[in-house]
Amino acid sequence: MTSDFQERIVPTDLSNEMSRSYLEYAMSVIVGRALPDARDGLKPVHRRILYAMYELGLTPERPFRKCARVVGEVLGKYHPHGDTAVYDALVRMAQDFSMRDPLINGHGNFGSVDNDPPAAMRYTECRLQTLATNAMLRDIESETVDFADNFDGSQQEPVVLPARVPQLLLNGSSGIAVGMATNIPPHNLNELVEGCIALIHTPEISVEGLMEYIKGPDLPTGGQILGRSGIRDAYLTGRGSITMRGVASIETLQQRGRPEREAIIITELPYQTNKAALIEKIAELVNDKKIDGIADIRDESDRTGMHIVVELKRDAYPRVVLNNLYKQTPLQANFGANMLALVNGEPQLLDLKQFLRVFLDFRVESITRRTQYELRKAQERDHILQGLLIALDNLDAIIHLIRAAADTVTAKAELVEQFGLSEVQADAILQMQLRRLTALEAEKIQAEHEELLEKIADLQDILARRERIDAIIEEELREIQKIHATPRRTEIVQAEGELLDTDLIANEQAVILLTEQGYIKRMPVATFEAQNRATRGRAGAKMKEDDGVEHFITCCDHDNILFFSDRGVVYCINAYHIPVSSRTARGVPIVQMLPITREEKITSLVPVSAFTEDEYLVMLTRQGCIKKTALAAFSNIRTNGLIAISLVEGDELRWVRLAKREDSVIIGSRQGMAIHFRTDDQQLRPLGRATRGVKSMNLPDGDAAIGMDIIPSQIVAEIAIGSEEESDDENGVEDVVTEAGEGPWILAVTKNGYGKRIPINQFRLQKRAGKGLKAIKFRSQDALVALKVVDRGDELMMVTNRGIIIRQAVDAISPQSRKATGVRVQRLDGDDAIAAVAVVPPSPEGESISSEEEE
Repeated sequence: MTSDFQERIVPTDLSNEMSRSYLEYAMSVIVGRALPDARDGLKPVHRRILYAMYELGLTPERPFRKCARVVGEVLGKYHPHGDTAVYDALVRMAQDFSMRDPLINGHGNFGSVDNDPPAAMRYTECRLQTLATNAMLRDIESETVDFADNFDGSQQEPVVLPARVPQLLLNGSSGIAVGMATNIPPHNLNELVEGCIALIHTPEISVEGLMEYIKGPDLPTGGQILGRSGIRDAYLTGRGSITMRGVASIETLQQRGRPEREAIIITELPYQTNKAALIEKIAELVNDKKIDGIADIRDESDRTGMHIVVELKRDAYPRVVLNNLYKQTPLQANFGANMLALVNGEPQLLDLKQFLRVFLDFRVESITRRTQYELRKAQERDHILQGLLIALDNLDAIIHLIRAAADTVTAKAELVEQFGLSEVQADAILQMQLRRLTALEAEKIQAEHEELLEKIADLQDILARRERIDAIIEEELREIQKIHATPRRTEIVQAEGELLDTDLIANEQAVILLTEQGYIKRMPVATFEAQNRATRGRAGAKMKEDDGVEHFITCCDHDNILFFSDRGVVYCINAYHIPVSSRTARGVPIVQMLPITREEKITSLVPVSAFTEDEYLVMLTRQGCIKKTALAAFSNIRTNGLIAISLVEGDELRWVRLAKREDSVIIGSRQGMAIHFRTDDQQLRPLGRATRGVKSMNLPDGDAAIGMDIIPSQIVAEIAIGSEEESDDENGVEDVVTEAGEGPWILAVTKNGYGKRIPINQFRLQKRAGKGLKAIKFRSQDALVALKVVDRGDELMMVTNRGIIIRQAVDAISPQSRKATGVRVQRLDGDDAIAAVAVVPPSPEGESISSEEEE
């Protein structure tokens, strides 16, 4: 006996045993109790409660049942823990001040925001909310999720619920495990749906891009969130401190028989704040003389809403008292977001995009499994119908066979052998009722068979194409959004002293250069001092010998810069996101800032301060195709760009400008021709993004468009209308315009450094697609490189192929007629040539350089 006992003793190291046992316990708590699953956002106890209620038939259209009945069902079948834990979890899912969108509809006392306990489970009643059945439990019987044995193997329970919304972000979660904890705030359903759909359409979207749709937490009790830094930290890193503040206003109380007094009225509290504890805290601070100026505190809350009155003394400063309440009481609190959840059974800290990606991947799996289930059921049913159709086609023979058979087994075997039926089909024929033999019933069987064939083909198509599954996910999200979405309750306000992104950058004028080899840089306009005409200028970019300046614009640092590529795609980034570089720096590769390919080339840059409804983008291609599209169509440009124009093979998008409907456009050609026509709907009707456009100018062989500019409507009204058949004679046009006038003018600059100002009225309005008028007379071998609209006070910035930049006042360039050759505006070295020209409008401070100052 003793020897047998000693043989069963296994010597074990105590530290190893304790370590192993504690690790098993810790993993049990982490996976099976404290942390939610990232797919359906539920802990096991919540999942078991919802599934048990679904099995009991407690759907929204059914009567309420006692909570004790539900708790007993959960305890007996799925969750062998204390009844208090189960009831507390059930109660929380019914509290509208705990969950943004409750999953259980409670009837009775389910507690209050004062932290009053709920009534005993034998008194309260419950049933599922519509959201729970529509978004959490639908399709659970269609083999969408795995089932596992319960604790004693007597029942099957779902491992996860087939959630149709990101429930973990919708209602949030909190829990303390062993060595880790989670604390996820609730969000708005409408914003989550928009974020999911944005991720479906643009899988490479960044977290910052998703934050355009999901602004921040939307707390059940409303209130305010101060600043966006905490939200940004939580979404980007998974951890962040979000400052919450209750909603309070200062009002004047009118009381009969008493003088008027100021009072602070509190109508909303931060999330998870105990109202009774808040009032008690305020009273305690008043009694301890830590807050002065409070005369009385009353809780006048009722079923219509929260209403806490903090009555002030006559000599109190209301704003000072309110600030003290924010500082010293739970009226302002921090929510420590810790976005931890289970992914594939392992705890992971997730950012916003990972949360949505895990959910969408789960939806793809659920829809795939549901479709496979429906396909199998449809094929099984169609298999039986095919057997019935065979029986109807051979009705007399089958009836004779069945009547002649000795028993059912014999009849079944004969059917299988003689008619090639399966055993399932033979059973269906033997069980078929006589009324199914009528002609009408036969037609119904045939119609059902044809309908099933269509359904099977559709289901197979869904399984074969991922885009069909994505479309179903979006459709189901939109359906939930339409039924259950509610307006945002929590307002996100700027914190005191918090700076927005644009507040960190002075909105100064800047120059943006893009070289031929794809280097981009931003420099303040003030870097380039105004110089006299025909000077050599200063280097604006350090470039390789085989590189040159391709594009050159001026803008403000707060502007959005639209980048148009030769393929007709537009991208957008903020100007201040382009790194500031010195004059001698090369800049950064554009491919580091935009998702363009090596073969794609940026051909136009347009600064936009606001995407207004009354402005248009006018686009011109290398082959002279022009189109006008509303600027508002480009207000939401995805990270990977947006189609701006459709192009024929061999054509490229080259120039884009902003214009209004009443404006006109002037287009120049390399051989010095220019055509001027209106941008109204008659000459240039607005088109959608994915369209080609129309012919702009009749270009002879060897000539090409070199650019365009927009002439404002108030100037267009003063110009005579000409005909496209009129010849370009010079009658009435002087060789030299002696008076500059008030402007604006057309500035023409050639590659050899010559330029002039031409009165706009010398370019009469013509019809689109004409030959145009002569804009400049060349000296020797020259070509027109720029045709710009300029006004008094503007400054001109020109850049050469070698990166030399000169800045000078436009007023210093002589006004001349169309047939004049102009004056030298920039002195060039050797084989250098003018590459690009930009116009700098006068700054608000009036810092532009006049010609008098230059003298």
